[in-house]
Formats: sequence, C-alpha cells, structure tokens
Amino acid sequence: MEGRYSTKTDVFSYGVLIMEIIAGKRNTHCGTGRASPNLIGHVWTLWTEGKAMDIVDPVLNQSYPSVMVLRCIKIELLCVQENAMNRPSMLEVVFMLCNESPLCQPQKPAFLFNGNQDLQDSSTSGGGSSINEITETTISAR
Repeated sequence: MEGRYSTKTDVFSYGVLIMEIIAGKRNTHCGTGRASPNLIGHVWTLWTEGKAMDIVDPVLNQSYPSVMVLRCIKIELLCVQENAMNRPSMLEVVFMLCNESPLCQPQKPAFLFNGNQDLQDSSTSGGGSSINEITETTISAR
C-alpha cells in the first residue's frame, strides 16, 4: 500500500476484522506451529488446503451454517488480496454478504508470508527473505 490511504485500505482492514472475528485471534503470529507467522497467512494456507473451517473460533460452536461461514471467509480473502485493484468495494462487499450470488476465487493475500518455502526460494535465488514491502508513517504533533 506504500503509505497511501484509499478506500481499498478500508476494504483490506474490513477483511482483516472479519478474519479476526471468525478466528477469534488477532492478525499477529497465530501460534499454530505452522510456517505462516500471521493470521492472514494461516487462513490462506487452510483455504488452499480445503480446511478453512479449521480456522473458526470454537466459541462460535456451530452457531452458524458452515456454508455461511465459508462464504464469509471467502469474502474476507477477497478483501485482503495483494493487488488492491482486485479487492471489492465496500458496496460490493455488502452485496456479497446480503445475497447468495457466486463469488470469484480469491487471489494471494497481501502481507502473506509462507515461512520456510519462501525463505528457501529467496535464498536460492539470491533475494531477501521478505516478499512484502511496507512503508511506515509516523504522525506527530507540531
């Protein structure tokens, strides 16, 4: 996102919020013992393995139909896609949540780190160990 604010950053944040609610965890190291160090990476890994329901917080305890939960996870993944242009608008998100129309397949999320696989790939290619660029902006009073 390179330090720029846009409506697509709102969509990304909304996707992360939905992810945190469904998982009952913060988007930091999720402590699963798996290679992915954050919740986004963990959800993406489970999604691609066909095990997305494994991320659902046990507190929800079957309170919602699995088809509804999977739809919310898919919408959340659409909101956190790496390419901001591929993310839906908030109007589209509301539309997706309010009806049962087919959803497109999510692409790789932003700020994803697949752990050992990416480290091995980058070490053999001579690149660094990070696949994401981040810009931090600090605002201070005058």
